[in-house]
Amino acid sequence: MIIKSAELETVCGVTSKLPRHEEVEIAFAGKSNVGKSSLINGLLNRKALARTSSQPGKTQTINFYRINNMFYFVDLPGYGYAKVSVKEREKWGKMIEKYLHSSPTLTVVFLLIDIRHEPSENDKIMYDWILHNGFVPVIIATKLDKIKRSQLPKNLKIIRTKLEMSKEDIIFPYSALSKQGRDEILDYIEEIMKAPAKPL
Repeated sequence: MIIKSAELETVCGVTSKLPRHEEVEIAFAGKSNVGKSSLINGLLNRKALARTSSQPGKTQTINFYRINNMFYFVDLPGYGYAKVSVKEREKWGKMIEKYLHSSPTLTVVFLLIDIRHEPSENDKIMYDWILHNGFVPVIIATKLDKIKRSQLPKNLKIIRTKLEMSKEDIIFPYSALSKQGRDEILDYIEEIMKAPAKPL
């Protein structure tokens, strides 16, 4: 897939009404500081369309990016940042749940997991939550450049085991530095685009 255009079209806060699109929506979820903005920028071949921050918990909105005037990337709020109040975390959780329940054209949810570490309890909760909402999460194992090549099979196995994934479930290792995994993810998205969207 070639990305010809990308723009941030809609930003939704806690009280915002979510937009309804006829085009396919592809969502990205993950804990704070897992590299979600870096991934989106990398996939779109942009340096700063999705805002990155050294401060976890920065993304407190659902951001809709219109891609190639054909479909949307949906950046969901990061979860699991300890310095955010319980009340604030509950708000973000409700935002994500509302989106997963209400989007008529949501086709796939990518869940980002830091490949260096065993998935956290929050990661497992989010994985199960996505399953509960009728989707099979596609895992993107970020920060691939931070581990040795020899560690890759073991670390991927740890992710699969902790999340209780089946053999058929997909994991894409990804490096924001080298862009390794970018083409595979975009090819997967291109295949998704060939499938008909759910009716409104």
